[in-house]
Amino acid sequence: MVYSFISIAKLHPLAYITMMREEKRNALSPELISELSSALDELRSDEDVHVVILKGQGNTFSAGADFAYLQKISENGPEENLADSRTLRDLLWKIYTFPKFTIAQVHGAALAGGCGLATVCDVIFAADDSQFGYTETAIGFIPALVSIFLVRKIGEQHARELLLSARKISAEDAYSLGLAQYVVPCATLDESVKQYALQVSKNSQSAIALTKSLLASQHGMSLEAGLEYAASMNALARGTEDIKKGIAQFLTKK
Repeated sequence: MVYSFISIAKLHPLAYITMMREEKRNALSPELISELSSALDELRSDEDVHVVILKGQGNTFSAGADFAYLQKISENGPEENLADSRTLRDLLWKIYTFPKFTIAQVHGAALAGGCGLATVCDVIFAADDSQFGYTETAIGFIPALVSIFLVRKIGEQHARELLLSARKISAEDAYSLGLAQYVVPCATLDESVKQYALQVSKNSQSAIALTKSLLASQHGMSLEAGLEYAASMNALARGTEDIKKGIAQFLTKK
């Protein structure tokens, strides 16, 4: 597939998806959202890709929705806005449940919808000059979709303050809240992400996929139901080729 708003670089076992709207600070548009979704579909089927890294071109990760998109939203009717919201919902869910390990490589600003994209990745690596913010309420929007994921990630108390205040926070603040898992100097961001991703890529791919499915599904279950579901997933994992190879290697080493 030919992309106009993103690029894909496959450096097996890693794949980089780069948002390519530098002149718009990689702001979200329907076209960009569609291409991100298509890129994930492409990488899902590539067995040589073990880790997917999402980044932005230029000095910004993503500054949220662009002006043309905002103008269109203000003119849409209820049905159009619902359909549009569901398109973004589907992308966030696709990233969150993607069966491969995902990393948001954040530099510069990650705001509103752009911050949402980073939030649903498995891990956020932030350059020390990064800025995060769920700024929707400042202009009358609500951070509806991302709120579901953010509460899971950092808890309601911290999520409530960030979502309601619309304030922007530093990379260090994002780290202290549990939003970002790593903060590194801007000059070393590329290499830090690469080395981490290469290490993670050595893990069992079937185990990664099953663990992500487990984490996505168990939230909200009762303790008893959660344990029963975990037991069934454990049994499923024990039947994979990866675990058979892993056990054989472990016993050989012993």
